[in-house]
Amino acid sequence: QVQLVESGGGLVQPGESLRLSCAASGSIFGDDAATWYRQVAGEERKLVAVMTPQDTTHYVESVKGRFTVSRDPTKKTLYLQMNNLEPEDAGVYFCHVMYKNTAYWGQGIRVTVSS
Repeated sequence: QVQLVESGGGLVQPGESLRLSCAASGSIFGDDAATWYRQVAGEERKLVAVMTPQDTTHYVESVKGRFTVSRDPTKKTLYLQMNNLEPEDAGVYFCHVMYKNTAYWGQGIRVTVSS
């Protein structure tokens, strides 16, 4: 059973940075796409960033140039570096991965951006 645990969230002021981590119980990041989603209260989860097995990355327009998704060489941790944070970036962030045809989600980590 794969488990994903996010960390690195918190309260920051606009313009500051955070790095989210998603630690897996095995080397699973790399066999299929790994994705970060953001959810705001009352809304559905929305895709923020994707990293493919070929190491290509894709971002929602609003975070391009500010966010970077990556994974460590052991394929056990997925990261989301978030720079120049804006209030609109606030929400609960979830990592997601497909592994052996099964979808796995982390428990979510809250990011608050406020002055």
